[in-house]
Amino acid sequence: MILETKALGRDFGGLTALNDINFAIDDQEIVAIIGPNGAGKSTFFNVISGFYPPSRGTVSFRNQNMTGTPTHIFARLGIARTFQTTHLFYNGSVLDNLIVGYRQKTKMGLFDAILRTPRARREEADSREKAQEVLNFIGLAGISTEPVANISQESAKRLAIGLALISEPRLLLLDEPAAGINHNETKGLVELIRKIRSHGTTVCLIEHKVQMVMGLADRIMVLNYGSKIAEGSPTDIGSNQKVIEAYLGRAHHA
Repeated sequence: MILETKALGRDFGGLTALNDINFAIDDQEIVAIIGPNGAGKSTFFNVISGFYPPSRGTVSFRNQNMTGTPTHIFARLGIARTFQTTHLFYNGSVLDNLIVGYRQKTKMGLFDAILRTPRARREEADSREKAQEVLNFIGLAGISTEPVANISQESAKRLAIGLALISEPRLLLLDEPAAGINHNETKGLVELIRKIRSHGTTVCLIEHKVQMVMGLADRIMVLNYGSKIAEGSPTDIGSNQKVIEAYLGRAHHA
């Protein structure tokens, strides 16, 4: 087990956004979280990655209690995430975005940068090498010098995943990775996610594309009005009457 929540709750004023969520993710699993808009999916991601503290309950990562721990500690221990809206440097190149992402892990300070110390030169070379390695992995090596403002939505999605991967996380959280891309692009993204798992990273994703989730996830949790209404294999979820009434019937007709 890599991550576990027990009786996890989050309130905003008088509104309960998450209601006593018990959930666990096993190592090297692909898990999906689905549910209608406003079900609490993004709030759940924000709590398990440290962006919001829980109002009650606990979050454990690799058997360490993380409840109330700042976001940067989550990242340092091996949790990385993407967001519904890609956070990229649009004036920089594809490669530069990854170099900047990797430099957050380096120890180079202002003194090193100004004086071009041996550490600065070494870490710059390491950053470029690691960025190129990730570019190859995510399939964007051919557009490495392209300004991000000029690349396709699908390439931007891959780059956002690359920025999360460059920190070498144990757990990768993907928030609607296939939003805004077409069927063929979605298939390519599914293959990338499978590749990420095959290289030892556990993946948890929020996604509205039901067909994609059913073919990708080992296990699915369904949220509705902040509560977990079902959890199980894609086959179990596809035949669950509560899920069909709350979400799948609506999703299939969307």
